[in-house]
Amino acid sequence: MSNATTRTGWRFRQPSVIPGFGLTLGFSLAYLTLIILIPLSGLAWRSAALGWADFWRIALDRRTLHALEISFGTALIAAAVNVVFGTIVAWVLVRYRFPGRRIVDAMVDLPFALPTAVAGIALTTLYAPNGWLGKPLMALGIKVAYSPLGIVMALIFIGLPFVVRTVQPIIEEIDKEVEEAAATLGASRFQTITRVLAPGLLPAVVTGFALSFARGVGEYGSVIFIAGNLPNISEIAPLLIVIRLEEYNYAAATAIAAVMLALSFLMLFVINLLQSWSRKRYG
Repeated sequence: MSNATTRTGWRFRQPSVIPGFGLTLGFSLAYLTLIILIPLSGLAWRSAALGWADFWRIALDRRTLHALEISFGTALIAAAVNVVFGTIVAWVLVRYRFPGRRIVDAMVDLPFALPTAVAGIALTTLYAPNGWLGKPLMALGIKVAYSPLGIVMALIFIGLPFVVRTVQPIIEEIDKEVEEAAATLGASRFQTITRVLAPGLLPAVVTGFALSFARGVGEYGSVIFIAGNLPNISEIAPLLIVIRLEEYNYAAATAIAAVMLALSFLMLFVINLLQSWSRKRYG
């Protein structure tokens, strides 16, 4: 074989001509190890010390399963709602100019700056049975506070900025001429949205969905006030972990945390596969 033959196999790819790749790579790996891998390894080791029988007994407990179902189910619903309305909000902020636009744009980031406990108290006051919105909703037979619906409302509130700030830069890069060209070629508004705009926005939308979902699964402060924390009804998994810690039942706490970690990793892995597919499919 000649020297001109291309070698196959993997190798490190230099990102640029700027020196320091080895140093920065070592620092990145050390930082991730200290901040992420070691704590997660400690959690896995503590859970493994229980033994399979005790671990599955705790993980398959009825109260644990209901708490996990509520946490992941409400986070999934809230993320789906944020995908729809977050994309609409991002579109309005980019494509339209109206009085108070900058104020609305700043309000999107309010859940980032607002303490989660304050958000929970505010939402509970608003949607309580005697609250401004809770009272008329109760008259219609809709109970928000102290129910899973209240958890969804809290997760929508804290997850909206993730979708808006992820989709907004992509919308800014789409030229209006693309929509005008589609219209001149006879495309309807629905066809323009589904065939011209949606493919380019899909990777960003999936990313925003993943961020909103991940934030919702682990949310605690804004949920405990509005959820009511009723076992098997509106009790979330993070709260159940805290309850087990307060009971000095560290084994149960670590087991529930390990199950949450495994489920979160699995769902985020699936979402990342979908995101990778959408990028290859639509660019």
